[in-house]
Amino acid sequence: MAGHAALAVHPASGHGAAARIAGRVAERLRAGVDRLDLLVATTVEESRALMHSSAAAGLDLLVVLGGDGAAHQGVQFCAGREVRLGLVPAGTGNDFARALGVPDDPLAAADAVVSGGERRVDLGRVDDAWFGTVLCAGFDALVSERANRLRWPDGPRRYDLAIVAELAAFRPKPLRVRTEHVTLELEATMVAIGNTPFYGGGIPICPDARPDDGLFDVTVVGRASRVELVRMLPKLRAGKHVDHPAVQTLRASEVVLDGTDWPAYADGEPQGALPRTVRCVPGALRLAGQTR
Repeated sequence: MAGHAALAVHPASGHGAAARIAGRVAERLRAGVDRLDLLVATTVEESRALMHSSAAAGLDLLVVLGGDGAAHQGVQFCAGREVRLGLVPAGTGNDFARALGVPDDPLAAADAVVSGGERRVDLGRVDDAWFGTVLCAGFDALVSERANRLRWPDGPRRYDLAIVAELAAFRPKPLRVRTEHVTLELEATMVAIGNTPFYGGGIPICPDARPDDGLFDVTVVGRASRVELVRMLPKLRAGKHVDHPAVQTLRASEVVLDGTDWPAYADGEPQGALPRTVRCVPGALRLAGQTR
């Protein structure tokens, strides 16, 4: 049982789903902790300030109720600290929770958080930021930018629409991918560095990635025409894109991306433009409610 816990609620997550379920999630959590702070934030800055305020009072467990953006903020706070992170998914993508086997139902997820299980998982680090899922650059990062601007449709369909829209303008660019083992220099369409398999609402872009092996799985897509990309798209959600001749996969603990100025996104959040050095940090995060 955690002594002091905080529930960080991002009310806009899932088009208001987080706000609607927050009271019942809090009830479930209070049954398993001595003290529960309720942190309701509408901005990233407000969320961080509230988390640090609770931490000053001796926080043991931070529970995040929201989607991947909310989880990303929780990861920033808990990474490298002895504060455990609990995930209660209530967003439109929930890719981090999905990869970790967190129950889809928020109340079941809340029960799991206070069940007593714990697991350490790896995180990615780029500059001063941490990420739990995937860092991408190139076509998929541009798709993320476009998807973030769309207000319709919801969930994975929004990402699919952004893919189709971005196809019209995209051109491959020179890219250098350097790991501790190899250096690739190629005309590339995109690169994805996965701590976990999923992004974009359940797309297994790095299908074999595991968050507890100390390594990234890296998916590099070389030059591909629009026709080839369109043919590849139906294979994405089954993870079969890795069989395409234009796709290479690597495993590495550190990846340097340079050679172009593509934007980079991690956990769906902007991370500036290339070049970027990305490192896997083993066991950087303590997860509550995990048994494997």
